[in-house]
Parts: sequence; C-alpha cells; structure tokens
Amino acid sequence: MGEIEGTYRVLQTPGSRLGVQKTMGVSTLEPGQNLSTAMASLPAKTQERDLPIKIKMLDNTVEVLDIESKCYGQALLTEVYKHLNLIESDYFGIEFQNIQSHWIWLEPMKPVIKQVRRPKTTMLRLAVKFFPPDPGQLQEEYTRYLFALQIKRDLAEERLTCSDNTAALLVSHLLQSEIGDFDESEDREHLKTNHYFPNQERIEGKILEFHRKHVGQTPAESDFQVLEIARKLEMYGIRFHLASDREGTKINLAVSHMGVLVFQGNTKINTFNWSKVRKLSFKRKRFLVKLHPEVCGPYQDTLEFLLGSRDECKNFWKICVEYHTFFRLFDQPKPKAKAMLFTRGSSFRYSGRTQKQLVDYIKDSGMKKTPYERRHSKVRASTRASNTEVPKQSVPFIEGLRSPGSPASAAAPFHSVHSSATPTPVLPIFAETSPSSSDPREPHTGIPEKNTAAPAEEVGRKLMQQPGSPMLQGLPVDHSQLSSLVLKNPLGLNPTFQVNLNAAGQGSSPLLSPVLSDAGGARVEEDDEMKRKRCPADKAYFIAKEILATERTYLKDLEVITVWFRSAVIKENAMPEGLMTLLFSNIDPIYEFHRGFLKEIEQRLSLWEGRTNAYMKGDYQRIGDVMLRNMRTLKEFTSYLQKHDEVLTELEKATKRLKKLEMVYKEFELQKVCYLPLNTFLLKPIQRLMHYKLILGRLCKHYTAEHRDFADCRNALKEVTEMTSQLQHSLIRLENFQKLTELQHDLIGIDNLTAPGREFIREGCLYKLTKKGLQQRMFFLFSDMLLYTSKGVTGTNQFKIHGHLPLHGMLVEESENEWAAPHCFTIYSAQKTIVVAASTRLEMGKWMEDLNMAIEMAKKSTEKSDMLLENSVCNRSNRSSDEVSLEQESEDDTHSSRSSLDRQSHHRANTTMHVCWYRNTSVSMTDHSVAVENQLSGYLLRKFKNSNGWQKLWVVFTNFCLFFYKTHQDDYPLASLPLLGYAVSAPVEADGIQKDYVFKLQFKSHVYFFRAESKYTFERWMEVIKRATSSPARSSLLLPKDEKESHTD
Repeated sequence: MGEIEGTYRVLQTPGSRLGVQKTMGVSTLEPGQNLSTAMASLPAKTQERDLPIKIKMLDNTVEVLDIESKCYGQALLTEVYKHLNLIESDYFGIEFQNIQSHWIWLEPMKPVIKQVRRPKTTMLRLAVKFFPPDPGQLQEEYTRYLFALQIKRDLAEERLTCSDNTAALLVSHLLQSEIGDFDESEDREHLKTNHYFPNQERIEGKILEFHRKHVGQTPAESDFQVLEIARKLEMYGIRFHLASDREGTKINLAVSHMGVLVFQGNTKINTFNWSKVRKLSFKRKRFLVKLHPEVCGPYQDTLEFLLGSRDECKNFWKICVEYHTFFRLFDQPKPKAKAMLFTRGSSFRYSGRTQKQLVDYIKDSGMKKTPYERRHSKVRASTRASNTEVPKQSVPFIEGLRSPGSPASAAAPFHSVHSSATPTPVLPIFAETSPSSSDPREPHTGIPEKNTAAPAEEVGRKLMQQPGSPMLQGLPVDHSQLSSLVLKNPLGLNPTFQVNLNAAGQGSSPLLSPVLSDAGGARVEEDDEMKRKRCPADKAYFIAKEILATERTYLKDLEVITVWFRSAVIKENAMPEGLMTLLFSNIDPIYEFHRGFLKEIEQRLSLWEGRTNAYMKGDYQRIGDVMLRNMRTLKEFTSYLQKHDEVLTELEKATKRLKKLEMVYKEFELQKVCYLPLNTFLLKPIQRLMHYKLILGRLCKHYTAEHRDFADCRNALKEVTEMTSQLQHSLIRLENFQKLTELQHDLIGIDNLTAPGREFIREGCLYKLTKKGLQQRMFFLFSDMLLYTSKGVTGTNQFKIHGHLPLHGMLVEESENEWAAPHCFTIYSAQKTIVVAASTRLEMGKWMEDLNMAIEMAKKSTEKSDMLLENSVCNRSNRSSDEVSLEQESEDDTHSSRSSLDRQSHHRANTTMHVCWYRNTSVSMTDHSVAVENQLSGYLLRKFKNSNGWQKLWVVFTNFCLFFYKTHQDDYPLASLPLLGYAVSAPVEADGIQKDYVFKLQFKSHVYFFRAESKYTFERWMEVIKRATSSPARSSLLLPKDEKESHTD
C-alpha cells in the first residue's frame, strides 16, 4: 500500500466551548514572512512578456488583465481586488476549469501558468469561495452586493436548488435590486431578456406577485433579503464533488463552515463537524476522514470515500483545509519549517487571513466605505428617495479612498469587455454625490444614514436579529421593519411565502441587525432610544406587553404538539387512532382559542402604542377588558384541561407498548423544534393559567381602585383563580409524573420509575467516597428511595444506576470532621453505608434536610417501599461494595452504549440533569415548581464581555435556561444558556457598561450582559432569573398532605 500523499490534522479550536487555548495551523511561508512580503520578495522580471488574462466578474463583465508570464496567483488576485476596490477580499477567489471541466481554485502561492493550461484562451472567473453561515457577518454593503450576484449565478446554473416559491421570491428581490419598484410591463420585458432561473416562464406570475410587495425596498435591502433567504437553503454555498462510499454507493461530498458534508443526490445524509474530525488526508483517489474516538468508538474511527481521480481527491482535500483554517482558526497559520532532505506528502496550507482576522481588521481600521457601481441596476425613483432631483453621476474608483493596508501591488492595465452573456445595458445606480451624505458608498435612493449595514457582532456567533417579521398566519405583528418572511410548512407541503410591507420609511433597515462596530452599536441604540420615546411609559403597558410576549411563546409551544408532533406521527402512522383522538381533540380547541386570543392582544397593543389611526387613544390604553372576555371563554375549556392527566398517562403507556411510536417519540425529541422534553409541552396549558393569575395579580396591584381598568382586571383574576383552584392538584400530580417519565428515559438500569405513589424530590451532583477517593456521582432522591448514578465512559449523555438505597431505616449524619473532607455527610442504610460530599455547605444543607424529611415521610407511609424497589430497579447482581462494582459497571456502560445507538443520541446536554452534573449543583421539585411560575419572553440586547456592540435577540426563559431566537416567529432556538449556577446582578463600574437597564449574568469567567427596554422589563428579568436559579433548601413536596394542600392553595 502506498503512503499517505496529503494529510491535515484538524486542530481543536474554541468553536465549541469557551476558555480553550488558541491554536494555529501550518503555513508554507518562511518564519517572519507574511503573504505580501513573500510576494514582494519574488524576483521581478521586467523583461518577461505580458500575458493577457481574461476574468469574468460576478456581474458578467469581462476584464482583461495584462500580467507577467511568471506571475504568481496572489499577484493576480491582488490586482483583481484592487481593481474592484474590494476590502473583504478573503471571501472571494478566482476559479477556472481544468481539462475534465472541473472548477479549480487558483492557488496564490503557485505561478498562474503552472495552474492554468492555456492562460491566453482560458476564461477565469471571480467567485465567492467562503460562504459564511450568516450574511450579517459580511460587514460591507459592497460585499453583500457581490454575494447576491453569486447567488444569482448559482440560481441560473442550478447549483442552488430550491422550490419554485423560493426561486420566485429570490428572483423578485433581484428584480427589485436591478430595476426598482414594480411595473408589470417593464418587469415582463426585463424577464424576457434576462434569465435568472431555468424555465422561469412557469413561475413568472409568482415572481411578479412577490415583486409587487417590495415597493420602496432599496437595492441594499434587496441584497440582504436575497442572502437571508439563500442561507436557509440546504444547498447554500454547496459545491458537489462526486464520490462513492466503501459499498460503492454514489454520493456527493461537499465542505462548508461547519465541516465535511455527505449528500445523496441533493439530500444531506451526514455531517462531520470540525469538532469531531481529527485528521483529513488523501491517498491516491481515496479521501480519508479520521474522527475522534469518542464520536464512533475506537474501532472504526476512519471513514473512506473514493473520488474519480487523484487530482479530484487532492482538490477536495485542499478545499477542506482552506475552509477549516478560514472559519475555525483565530490567526494566520504559523510557517512550517522546511525539510532538509526530503518531504513526505503535500505541503499545501491556507495562506490568507482567517475570518476572525478579517473581521478584526475591518473593525479596527475604521475605514470609510468606498463607492461601487451596480452595473445592471436602473432603480426607478422609489417612495423612500429623499431627493429625486439629485442627478445620478458616476463616481470613479478613487485610489485614495482605499484604506491603508488593503491589497495593493503594481498597477496593471485593465480593458473592460462586456461578455456575450451580459444583459442589455441599463442605467446603473451610482453613489450619491450630495454633500450632505457622509458616506461615499450610500446609494442614490437616499436610505437614511442610520439604516446602513452594521456588521456582525462576533465571528462564529450565528445569532442576529432577523430583518423584520411581518405576518404569521394572518396575525399582525408589532414590527415596523421592511422585509419578507419565508414560512416552512411542517406537514411537508410546498412552502408558502407571506410578504407584508409597512408604510415606506417607517422602520429601520434590515441591514441594522448584526452589530460589531461601535458606530453600528450606536445606530442600534439611537434607534432604540427613538422607539422608547414613542412607546407609552405606563407600567401597565409593559405588563400588557409581557402578556403579549409570553403568549407568543406559549402559542409556539402548543404548535410543537398540534403541528410538528402531529406531522411526525401521521407521516409514520405510528399512533393508534384512539390515542390520536384523545390527544388532539383535547389540545386542538385550546390551540385555536389562543390563536384568536393572541390576535386580540396584538391588536390592542397596536392601538395602545398609537400605531394605528385610532382617534380615541385613551379608550385603548388598557388590557383588562380583553383579559376578562377571554378568561370567561377559557373557562369553557376546563374540561379539556382536566383530561390532560389521562392524555399524559396514555401517551406514556403507548410509547412503552408500541416500538414504532417509541421510535417516533425519541426521534422527534431530537428535533430542534422540540427544545424541551416532549411531555413538558402537554403541561403548558395548565401552567399558562398560573401565569395569567400572576400577571393579573400584578396589574391589580398596580392599578388604584378608581382606575377604569381595575374592575375588569379584578374580575378576570377571579375567573382565572377559580380555574386554577380546580386544576392545582392535577398540575402537581402531572408535574411529578412528567419528571418521573423524563428520568425513566434518561436513566439506564430502572424499568418502572413511574410506580404509583412515588414522588420525585431532588436531583443533583455529589461526590462519593470510594477507594479511589471522591468520585462524582449523580444522585436522585424519591419519596421511597435514593439512587446514585454516573455517566457512561464512552461519552454518551446517559446515566447508569450504580446503586439504590431504600429510605426505610435510613439515617443521615454530618461527618465533616471524621473524614476530613469539606461538606461531607454519611448515609446509613440497611444495605450499605456511603460517604458523600457536596460542593458547598449550602448544597449539603439542602440534601440533608430533604433526606431527613423524606425518611420521616417514609416512616409514616403505609405503602411498602421494598416492593416498589423490587419491581422497579433492575437487579443486575448482588454486589456488596460500590468500589468493586465500579469497574464492572464501566464495562457494562461501554457494552450498552455501543449496542444501542438510539439510546446514545437521545439526550440533550442542556437538560436539568446534565447541567447539575457539570455545574456541581442540585435541583428540587420545589425549584421546578418555582421555575414554572417564573417564565418570561421578550426582546433583549445581548453583549459579550469582550465585544463592543449589542445584538438584538428574542429570548425565552424557561426550565432554568435561556433560549435565543432571531425573532419571536422562529420555530426553534439557535442556542441556549443554562443558568443553574449563574449569578445575576447589575454591572459594576469595572465592567464599563454605560447603559441603563442592563443586568449581568456570570458563572466563573463566563460573563454576559443583557439590556432591557424599560425599568419594569429590567426588574422582571432580574426577578424571574433570581427566583428560578436560587433554589430554597426545603421541598414543599415533603409536607404532609393536609399541610401541602393548604400550602399550595
């Protein structure tokens, strides 16, 4: 067998977690050299004949560049970037076709004539090389314009495959960018002469329909919308490389910012994230991906793919190396020392700037934006034009406008030649020459200066505010931003698009969303200040706004069951008809009611804020009448809510009985839309009544008795209190059953955790004393037993039971002095004695108090705990000591985790159990109940410790965790932050936060700042986070039944 010809070790980067050391790649540059000095040091041969190179630009114009015959690729790239005045040049490259008609990237460190076979006759073309996951990371408007042209090219070449609706929406935005506002005759004429999409005649009607709704949208906004839509497509930035797997199955390989992708046809079937890849290499035609052992076990850690030829294989390997370096490394790779005698394998490495370096360069240089020309744009005067009398004049590319440090080299003559593929020339849109414009790249259509693009907050941070969300299922939304929205139909039907535009000039530009620079941050803040001044300042208004925000989240939670889960079970025909009827006949009417309720709240808030033409504004500055009317209607649904106990029980029984349903259930819980355990969503309707009660209580407390809204709020509170009193005991029982079923799924070694009479009390991390010292264990305290577990050694997210101790006859004593271990106590039981230590004295106090109370309750209980234990815990062996069992159980862990892949993957790392494990803390059932009462949703501005700008996000706080969305209309969160262990406080002077209504979240070195819109909102976020994350030591579930009832009532 031959040797490996090329290898690249994928270094671990801080892409997945904070606090990891920075690592560098490897470069072929000499020590102390950078790319520009390396190029300058090359011998200049002025005697050589010039070589004409034809390059097709992204706007389909062809430029002819005369270069030296032995010119290196970097010199050609630099001249092209210089000619275009392109600042964010590292995203782009030059490609050409080889003999096999495969597109190859021009390498900077090789002479052009050694790469291009016939350079005089070959047409090279400029193209986007690196596609970032978020267009907000592109900080220049000109860069976004070029990216939009790349999307246009991919659409025409059928690289960007999508549905007809998506294609029509993309083309409509391209039309808006090129010819301006809708004019049917001109649109049809333009579509006849310009082909954006194969067989576009069949979707021409949809294109015109969408274009009609973009009135007033500027070219820059249109470009942003094109990128926003395109980035959500699976084929965004994908370039296929034909291959086959070991079985000979034809597949397509591709690479993206996240890793190596595998497609079958146009369907993605696997993703190897960079964090999972240990090394990439190729051997002749074989492309090898070596994974970390914990990903797929130590026995099959290398995947092999066969490409068409050695050159194709090497080409794909090079692209992977470049993508990994560009997106994952912080700094330019360090030079690689050259071998003295001979080398082994390819020495190719990426030699440009990484994305992090590029963003930092743009941010730190503070350069002015340079002018550019939209060659095929003839935007007609729009309703947003600030001055239609200003003449449109061409602004030449001024050398002095380029910032210091931008790519430059010796000037070379360019000759502009329009290719045959160029559409009929039209009037371009040029930079505005009005002296009032401080930005030379501002287009003539007169976007207000505050609407210019603000760059992304931080490389690798995908979250950004979505540019406006106009309509969802016919409900008006309080956003005034100009945009369009693509809605996915979860039932697998063709996607539908709903586009709605507000009055021209009202909202801010969608280009505002991602903020990185100080200037961009100021623009966001100024815009927020203006909105804040326009909004009512009454506390009742912000309470009503809280009702609206939490209602939106609640409706999305109901859709997890009514829309997404229904779709999953119908698709697989996995649920019996009787259970289908029981489940959906009880939750569908509630969902439909709340859809109408949400619409009413939105309309009332719109009137309250004065965003309509209401003359009698004062009559609408209240919410009590809406709440009273709907609380009375909601009483009719009490019978449905009372059946939720039966629904939850029958669903759990069915998943145990039917393997197909169990599989669908588990697979659905892995979907992004199911961000909490599935049965948690079934409790939401009853929990929502508790929220109404608390919110209405705050309204009544705020109002005086003479206020016109007080009587309605008080009556609404009475109605909802009546309902909650009927459902309170049912909710306590359901929450306990839900927690037991959740643990049943997550623990290995127990069969019937949901036995009648068993109550969950506390879960958390303790350190158990063994022969090897203190070892971390996860403990679970129930009303009849104590379980202790540990995580599997193979990196799975499951916990395996090591031992169980019945509470009957148990004794707990503090033993800190005896064992010389801090926060240590001893648990004596009939079977064995164990010594455990808590992370803090407070944690030890919580455990000891709950254990003692549980032991007392077990003594009074008439139920036979031993029978429950015997029936529930799997009796694997009669081990006398835990020290002996540790090694054997570790082997069992390895075996069980390898033999059951579905159980390996069926867990999230942000569940309460796993957060307790990693944060060395514990949570009681009382904490869960308090967390249910303290849920909140709304828009916040987020800032990282070392960043400059604020980023607007939709934030949902539930289950001890913050979930981050772009907008409230998103179906699933893009990130989460578990808050157990975090401290919430106001910023101190050393933090350098000079803004109002900012709170700080900190866990060790991890610091986040969040900014609210008002004093009330700020206080509410502080209140709910403090209450939910600072748990009391005593669990109310351990009270006697009569005391418990009076306590909960």
